[in-house]
Amino acid sequence: MSGPIVITRHDGWAELRIDRDAKRNAMNRASRDGLLEAFAALRGEMRAIVLTGTGASFCAGMDLKEREEDRKAGIEGAGEEWIAVNLAIRAHPAIFIAAVNGIALGGGATLIGVCDLAIASTKASIGCPEMGFSTYPGMAGPAIQLSGVTRKQAAWLVLTTNRIDGATAERWGLVNECVVPEQLLPRAHALAEQVARFDPMALAESKKALDRIPATITDWQGAMDHGQMVNLTIRSKTTAQAEGNARFAAGIKNPGQGT
Repeated sequence: MSGPIVITRHDGWAELRIDRDAKRNAMNRASRDGLLEAFAALRGEMRAIVLTGTGASFCAGMDLKEREEDRKAGIEGAGEEWIAVNLAIRAHPAIFIAAVNGIALGGGATLIGVCDLAIASTKASIGCPEMGFSTYPGMAGPAIQLSGVTRKQAAWLVLTTNRIDGATAERWGLVNECVVPEQLLPRAHALAEQVARFDPMALAESKKALDRIPATITDWQGAMDHGQMVNLTIRSKTTAQAEGNARFAAGIKNPGQGT
């Protein structure tokens, strides 16, 4: 795919790279459309998708210059388009892995929050500059708050405009790991390869369950009952569970069972 989004396909997984280095990979309309097109092209084909940026930035958020030009021309809808991109990640059956290579501001922080997994470089710099515009980060705020950080940690980003580095993001649980820059893509790629070995239906249904518990199902009984329903759904869509049980019965260890 040409344009601001570069797709690199691998066996069962793909890398999507935002390629607007001169604009710090800010999300203009072409980038938003490019991501949605890429998501559609990879749906049903890839089990894991690595999302990263070009150069020193992961994503500097919305392209505010384009948005201001649009508003002067009477064109609205950029915010709704960006919400659609992030909701498409949550609705996609593939597992999304953010490889945070550098600056991640506003919309960049949103992407970290909505991705299922995240690896950050030690050069990552994550923040929400919206309060400097007297604005609540309408997408980054909810994405950060839903990612599992504490209220105080979310408040640090939302209320102060202060940025955090990759190590702090790992300590807070905003990302899974923090690695040196030269290890970022190899680690993210290895994680994508690992995930891509699993059954696509099991991955997709488990991703849905991670969103439902505890966001909408908060009691223990309801959560346990839902867990059983998730497995019933997986068994109705794939024979992978039966195959895994058969391997175990034959003395063959499945992934995660150790040596």
